[in-house]
Amino acid sequence: MEKHASGAHLKRISLTRYLVEEQREHGTIPGELRLLLEVVARACKSVSNNVNKGALAGILGSAGTGNVQGETQQKLDIIANEVLLDANEWGGHLAAMASEEMDSFYEIPNRYPHGEYLLLFDPLDGSSNIDVNVSIGTIFSVLKKPLQSGNVCENDFLQPGVKQVAAGYAIYGPQTTMVLTVGNGVHSFTLDREAGSFVLTQQDIRIPEDTKEFAINMSNMRHWDAPVKRYIDECLQGKEGVRGKDFNMRWIASMVADVHRILCRGGIFMYPWDKREPDKPGKLRLLYEANPMSFLVEQAGGAATNGRQRILEVTPTALHQRVSVVLGSKNEVERVTKYHLDAQ
Repeated sequence: MEKHASGAHLKRISLTRYLVEEQREHGTIPGELRLLLEVVARACKSVSNNVNKGALAGILGSAGTGNVQGETQQKLDIIANEVLLDANEWGGHLAAMASEEMDSFYEIPNRYPHGEYLLLFDPLDGSSNIDVNVSIGTIFSVLKKPLQSGNVCENDFLQPGVKQVAAGYAIYGPQTTMVLTVGNGVHSFTLDREAGSFVLTQQDIRIPEDTKEFAINMSNMRHWDAPVKRYIDECLQGKEGVRGKDFNMRWIASMVADVHRILCRGGIFMYPWDKREPDKPGKLRLLYEANPMSFLVEQAGGAATNGRQRILEVTPTALHQRVSVVLGSKNEVERVTKYHLDAQ
């Protein structure tokens, strides 16, 4: 595809045109996948509209229900989940979908044609920020249904992240932006509300290998494992410490917003295992959050591990499996990973 500068001087290329040209040049986006990604984009546009209405539509606050993880669902969690299901079930591109908000997977009803792809998503990441008007988003991942599989079963979804054919997120902030990879770099599209379409605004996003910013929930410090404490202590020592430079801390508590910042300017994001729930390997979901974000980060030149292993090589064993996450600027992620391996 022809290269263009980012920002105001970028030639206006719609998401659809980008997908078509990407297929022509690299053969990475078959027609069915292109149509699926366009439907996901339209669904995210609809979610964005709901998010923007907020209190005006009476859709803020708790829904009074819980999801499979035992977390309280917000009204917008449920709305976003339904929007994504309704938008994607009838197009003929999918065999099934799985959502962080649903106990089991959702097989495409028999009245609709079945396709060869599986869609996984976190319909509204950062729910704790909904009512305070802080950036939230939708994260999605696309897998191919195993060829030997007949009827869809849970095991079809339990593929390591390296098997993803596409991943991305939409962030609902001052602008609604969709960030996407199909395995050929990371590209950003901004929603032009007047035109009603996503427009390419940044191509080939790259994460700097070094950084002076870290993102972690410091209130959990007393529960961390020794390698995480070691790394953060070194950051906090600043110029006078072993790192020889001052670090800034950022923490939005919306993974999609924290990762978006890292893609824009570098940094390291950490949500590690801690002693509060020692039997759980982490807080974030492997299939709905860690895998798609790790795919994006690696495609942008960063790294993503669970502290010891590349996240994209972790073989899932359950639909709602959790995982520790360390991702972002490559040299920092490698340092944290080394500290974990040294402590074994």
